[in-house]
Amino acid sequence: MAVICNTCGLPDDLCACGDLDKDSTHIIIRLETRRFRKKGTMIEGLDPKINNLGNVARELKHKYACGGTAKDGYVFLQGDHRDTIKDTLVKLGFAEETIELH
Repeated sequence: MAVICNTCGLPDDLCACGDLDKDSTHIIIRLETRRFRKKGTMIEGLDPKINNLGNVARELKHKYACGGTAKDGYVFLQGDHRDTIKDTLVKLGFAEETIELH
């Protein structure tokens, strides 16, 4: 028997709930200054129930060759990556119109 999604009622292999939820999230990217004037890029608005924050953080850290963390609905990357992070998030499957730079 095929496993059926509780949200849309389709079988798991045809379920598109995760893709639809990625399109409806509102992501905010901002620069944060931490101790000793160290800059970091904060990506907020990611729902940990829908997106695997660990995988998103791992992909971003690998792409930008930097450290970072994923906690409580946000991803923090060391360094200022605001100029290219939007394009990278679009490549990861997030909608461009839902990403906002501060």
